[in-house]
Amino acid sequence: MMSLWILLAIVVLVLLWVMATYNGLIILRTRVEEAWADIEVQLKRRYDLIPNLVSTVKGYATHEKEIFENVTKARAAAMGATGLADKAQAENMLSQTLKSLFAVAENYPQLKANENFLQLQKDLTDTEDKVQYSRRFYNGNVRDLNIKIQTFPANLIAGPFAFKLRQMFEAEAAARETPKVQF
Repeated sequence: MMSLWILLAIVVLVLLWVMATYNGLIILRTRVEEAWADIEVQLKRRYDLIPNLVSTVKGYATHEKEIFENVTKARAAAMGATGLADKAQAENMLSQTLKSLFAVAENYPQLKANENFLQLQKDLTDTEDKVQYSRRFYNGNVRDLNIKIQTFPANLIAGPFAFKLRQMFEAEAAARETPKVQF
């Protein structure tokens, strides 16, 4: 009779461990999804600012048609990207075209002094900072989930319940390089 109670206690402990591990994986997966939603919110804000920025710059730099087209194409590609890798690549391309747009703005002193342009530039910079923060938050949550999925004994639960590894949202190689300053 005593061995039956011991066996029952072991079964209950194993079931409690499975339940706790499963719930922990659910919490981590939900945090990753929440972090991705935060990125999406910031990217949407960024997409909404870009047309206003382009139209403000257009008023001063009318002969810079190619840059405006590139920014518009990059914005459309970023908005239509699906999947994490495609989204990251499209966002990096959009960042590069925005840098080109701001470089053009440097050639127009009146534009640089325009209050609307300055506010849009400030809002976009603030949004870029929030996107970077959201990426770091997302990547931290992905790291935690991926570690949990791959480590023993949680991997015994993750596999049968179809928990999948997630990709990090990484910057492109050019964004990671240290800029070269020449005098």
